Amino acid sequence: MRPWPRDLLGQTLMALAIALFIAQAISAGLLYRAASERRDTALMNAAAFQLVIRPADRPDRFKRGFRRTTSDEPRPMRRLPRPLRLTMSDRSPLQAGDRREPGLAETLTDILAREGITPAELVVVKRPLAADPLLQSAFQRRPHLAERARHYRGDLLVVGLRQQGASRWDVVRIAIPPMDGRVIWGLLLQTAILFAILMSLLYLALRRITRPLAALTSRTAQIAVPGGESLPLTPSGPRDIRALIAAHNAMEARIGAMLDEKDVMLGAIGHDLKTPLAALRVRIESVDDERQRAIMAATIEDITRTLDEILELARIGRASNPPERADLFALAASVVEEFEDLGEPVELVDSEKVSAPVHITWLKRALRNLVGNALRYGGSAKVSLHRQDDAVVLQVEDCGPGIPDDRLVAMTEPFVRGEASRSRSTGGSGLGLSLARAIAEQHGGTLVLANRASGGLRAEIRLPQARTGHTASNQ
Repeated sequence: MRPWPRDLLGQTLMALAIALFIAQAISAGLLYRAASERRDTALMNAAAFQLVIRPADRPDRFKRGFRRTTSDEPRPMRRLPRPLRLTMSDRSPLQAGDRREPGLAETLTDILAREGITPAELVVVKRPLAADPLLQSAFQRRPHLAERARHYRGDLLVVGLRQQGASRWDVVRIAIPPMDGRVIWGLLLQTAILFAILMSLLYLALRRITRPLAALTSRTAQIAVPGGESLPLTPSGPRDIRALIAAHNAMEARIGAMLDEKDVMLGAIGHDLKTPLAALRVRIESVDDERQRAIMAATIEDITRTLDEILELARIGRASNPPERADLFALAASVVEEFEDLGEPVELVDSEKVSAPVHITWLKRALRNLVGNALRYGGSAKVSLHRQDDAVVLQVEDCGPGIPDDRLVAMTEPFVRGEASRSRSTGGSGLGLSLARAIAEQHGGTLVLANRASGGLRAEIRLPQARTGHTASNQ
């Protein structure tokens, strides 16, 4: 499964979803940073308030009692008890392993300066509740405090201030509240609403573009397909797409007119050339020399056949009737019987009964050309019909010299032959394989040429399996 969609609608929606996700992630980061800064500012103001309002000679408030909760269930701690918020100490509260917070210290210094307090020393650190020695002592004396603190998920802010001329430290402890989860949930809700609104609107807008484009793609693929639609495609969608569809209709009409003119021209060429050839065929009967008369008749027949092949190659793709479902095994058997009746060494081997929608006349012509080519160069031919992977294969094998690997592709081009002569008995006109390839492609398939490991050439007409059906019996 591909993680990135391949169509225009899916790629646009995916790109918008990624862009919206990135934008919301940036917004979440900025909101989190702003909320964190607001919390830190509030903490510094609270710490400054404790330091500013303290009495001049304050005893260690930890010696006062703690108020017990009357509830059986301990409440989660939101802030420290009053005796623990502000204490006095003979030494700095900084401990080994503590990391100073210079940004918070600078903010607190500015706040204290506005209140007329100039610190001699200032310490601001964050630590877990369990790492503070004063709180550890309080928790040991008051188990209910330890129970309440156990449910607290924040850290502890410790601020130590020694003023000018003082020997003792004022130590403020403030429980840092965890970040409000409502901010994140609000952002997630906002993102979901934006996704729903933008994706819905964009989907509707893109469908107005992609639906007519899909119809145009389908119609373009159907040009010159037998039995395809003949009415012009109705313009729809935005103005640019309507203009594109109108231009396509005009182009299709011009192509159809050119193909019709080509058919008329081919009919005229066939009539204008075959008529004098027929008259010439009658006139050569008056030639007394039987050998010369036979050579002339063979030359006229050669020209007539070459002309038929050229006209048929030009008409492929302009069939007036749609393909009809046929038994390909019976089709191959009938072609093999034609050659057997002429005494040619052709046989049908290892074949399955398979049906498919085909142009019967064309497919017979392609198979005849492959068998004739095998007889010409290999002296015999083996025809088979089977399914392979996702295709149905009509296969013709011979025991001839094969074709050089570097010429296998070129051999299916018009007027390219396996040997240099123009004689039909040896090299032919060079149109047989071209006709077979054109007929295979008209059916949505391919013509594949390959040299056999044991010698000779293998020619295969591969038709798509999706267009075929089959029966269970084999031959």
